[in-house]
Amino acid sequence: MVSQLKVVIAGCTGRMGHALLEGVFADADLVLHGALDRSGSEQLGHDAGEQFGKLTEVNLTDDIAAALKGADVLVDFTRPEATLAYLEACQKANVALVIGTTGFSAEEKHAIEAASKSIPIVFAPNMSVGVTLLINLVEQAAKVLSEGYDIEVVEMHHRHKVDAPSGTALRLGEAAAKGLGQNLADCAIYAREGVTGEREAGKIGFATLRGGDVVGDHTVVFAGIGERVEITHKASSRATFAVGALRAAKFLTDKKQGLFDMQDVLSLR
Repeated sequence: MVSQLKVVIAGCTGRMGHALLEGVFADADLVLHGALDRSGSEQLGHDAGEQFGKLTEVNLTDDIAAALKGADVLVDFTRPEATLAYLEACQKANVALVIGTTGFSAEEKHAIEAASKSIPIVFAPNMSVGVTLLINLVEQAAKVLSEGYDIEVVEMHHRHKVDAPSGTALRLGEAAAKGLGQNLADCAIYAREGVTGEREAGKIGFATLRGGDVVGDHTVVFAGIGERVEITHKASSRATFAVGALRAAKFLTDKKQGLFDMQDVLSLR
């Protein structure tokens, strides 16, 4: 009998934490090993399965080292400052890490890359299988539509999201820039206000919308003369991100170190 993968979930009382717990409980190949939440949470000490009407004998804790002891992988969709603490703890415990958190600075991304030299990490702004395919399609479209088409990335998320543009929107922008043979930093336009003048060719624009309970909508627009190509992905449930993240956790089972993304998980490169 193949042993179950021992998973620790971070941010268990959050929206994504809830979806990840459901995903673990529904997968016979996985077992909940640890459940982390922020210090001061009223749920600390409660059984992680209590909100689902089941007992797991795994209590919510803010003791990272204790939660990681004997674990195989930590799955994290929290905030950059929390992720960096988990990153350090995973290195010390030699535990694999799946990072779905967004909003990192360039320096923080370098820290993740450095940590991947000692532990295996899947780091992706969006764990959705559909979005992973979308990234590939956008790069290919940008190669074909590199002349005479203006590229705009439009995204919308719920009112509680704190970073903008979304990590997924930035990743889509990077894919478009790669298709054009450019670096996104050299061609991105993140805001427009007032008299901006005519749109400059070769730039990639971003538009950010926030409101309601939108899980995540992303559209990349290729606007030419007489036609417009739009490639869109809409997420209606966080379950899609949880499924992808847990698939990423399984992908890391036989890895000793290295930095991977969902393209690697889905064998798209």
